[in-house]
Amino acid sequence: MYRILLILGLICSSNYISAGTPAETGFLIQNVVIIDGTGATRESAALRVRGSIISEVGALEPAPGETVIDGMGQVLAPGFIDTHSHVDSDIEDQPGALAAVSQGVTTSIVGQDGGSPWPLADFYQRISEKPVAINLASYAGHNTLRGKVMGNDFRRHATAGEVENMTALLETEMKAGALGFSTGLEYEPGIHSDPSEVIALAKVAAGFKGRYIAHVRSEDRWFLEALDEIIEIGRVTGMPVQVSHIKLAMKSLWGRAGEVLAKLNAAREEGIGITADIYPYEYWQSNIMVLVPSRDLSARSEFEFALEEVAPPEGLWFTKFDPKPEYVGLKLTEIAKLRSLDPVTTLMQLAAESLAVENTDDEFAGADAIIGTSMTEEDIHALLSWPHTNICTDGSLDDLHPRAIGSFPRVLGRYVRQQGVLGLEQAVHKMTGLAAQHMGFDKRGMIKPGFAADLVLFDPDTVIDNATPRNPKALSSGITTVWVNGRMVFDNGAATGHYPGQILRRGDSNSVNRP
Repeated sequence: MYRILLILGLICSSNYISAGTPAETGFLIQNVVIIDGTGATRESAALRVRGSIISEVGALEPAPGETVIDGMGQVLAPGFIDTHSHVDSDIEDQPGALAAVSQGVTTSIVGQDGGSPWPLADFYQRISEKPVAINLASYAGHNTLRGKVMGNDFRRHATAGEVENMTALLETEMKAGALGFSTGLEYEPGIHSDPSEVIALAKVAAGFKGRYIAHVRSEDRWFLEALDEIIEIGRVTGMPVQVSHIKLAMKSLWGRAGEVLAKLNAAREEGIGITADIYPYEYWQSNIMVLVPSRDLSARSEFEFALEEVAPPEGLWFTKFDPKPEYVGLKLTEIAKLRSLDPVTTLMQLAAESLAVENTDDEFAGADAIIGTSMTEEDIHALLSWPHTNICTDGSLDDLHPRAIGSFPRVLGRYVRQQGVLGLEQAVHKMTGLAAQHMGFDKRGMIKPGFAADLVLFDPDTVIDNATPRNPKALSSGITTVWVNGRMVFDNGAATGHYPGQILRRGDSNSVNRP
């Protein structure tokens, strides 16, 4: 009661408002600890916003009639940048982007794993006409281009003419403002591409001063060889290259993070601009056939290998299975028991049933989605700590993997406060300034005058993820208020209904709107 009366008194006497009151044209945030996104030590200061940009940072006093927000001693950081996101799948239906803003994300980079909105210019136009709460940027996806050119005849290398046709499509997408070129080489139809095809298209993006981001050809059996491929793309094109959601997703790889990082560091010493992003979970989400590189439904040895080395039956469960929706939420061991079969035979049957469904969302993946437990905490710690790894979610807005709604608070709560794997300034840097650098943004990701007023206010003592595989949509705790381009989009557990998000195109993605 005392705090309420105090705030009411401040409102009446000095134009103070709580951290959750919207501000339309400008405001001053006081009583905060600023972590600026550069990795520098935190400091107590105030911050002034004018229009959509940060105008001043320091020991500031309220101007006459200025709206003042009391930060209540919490941390004020740049808005978090999700460098690997799939919100393009549902943001037009959920413009408030609650799963993103509730964890402090103000910018999401879509067009990932080789799949991008098509055509990108139309997607951007729709977002411009019906704005959303967060900023969006997109890569142009290889699998999308390959599908447009090769149709269902994709289980082979592309001809020179087909690569030329893909090149023409990619040029159009780059001119529309794509950040660069993305691949999903463990998925159809890209899995069937020759490396020379990928390099040829990557060179096109490089010619536009674009970037390359990749779900590499293998995250398990041939992971080291897959890293060699992305390193070679960086070497040949000279463009920055990023490994998507880096992980060691196989028992035989566990404990070899040092070897992986040595390979990446050697590439950087050679002058190759290779980086990575990561989500902080031991389990991934994909589809059954990603476990079967040959795509041969009768290849029992591959299914056996997958359950022995990649994801054990008790650590693999279904988040989607259209042939039998009642299987959603069940582990493979539970389904095998229902069918009175062994897990390998069960998984083979489920894969065949999934692929037999017609008119699925993804004709190449079937009608299923699975979560598989494949990583270890020790390897996550090592990869997360690499100076060139930033944070991502790899999630959509309506997702059954908790990473979609909890990745950033999980890092702050578990890997910073509870485990001490990262320092707070280091973690914020990986979520903001480093992520902006990896995406090529000059005016986002840091708290500096002239930068976009993308901001998150959070309590470092309570911030934590609450989502679990059984309750994947639970909001995180400790994220108090989020602003995008100077407008409040999330406050004390709820979206505000403001939609100030901007499209960030390559070429003009470094600019922000002036007040």
